[in-house]
Amino acid sequence: MTSARALTALGALGVVVGGLVAAFTGPMDWTKGSWAAAYLVLVVGVAQYVMGRFRAVDARDDRAGWVQLAGWNLGSALVIGGTLVTTPLLVDLGSLLLVVALVLALRAQAGGVPPAAVLAYRGLLLVLAVTIPIGMLLSHLRN
Repeated sequence: MTSARALTALGALGVVVGGLVAAFTGPMDWTKGSWAAAYLVLVVGVAQYVMGRFRAVDARDDRAGWVQLAGWNLGSALVIGGTLVTTPLLVDLGSLLLVVALVLALRAQAGGVPPAAVLAYRGLLLVLAVTIPIGMLLSHLRN
């Protein structure tokens, strides 16, 4: 299996798990449930799926893809865990791993991808990069 396929598969899984979290936490009135569901769907799911699809066109060494996958998923786990147990330093550590993964995602080659798709992809990465320090700040302000 390639890192691109793993990123894509884990992204799809993130969407499903986020939907399940929403379904179970809503009726239980869990206050952080909607945030966790949205994070799982949008960041772990959709963003990772798109990164996997983009990385699929990069024929270079796959090691960077595996490091990206590890950083994105471990970072996301730390952000979610740090938020749920109100430990901002875990959120910070997870955010650092997310930044590393974003840098690797940005460096993936776009051979044969239409310029508009490359622009949209880089726009997604920019949105993610901007939201990371905002999330870190909110984590510290809330705790």
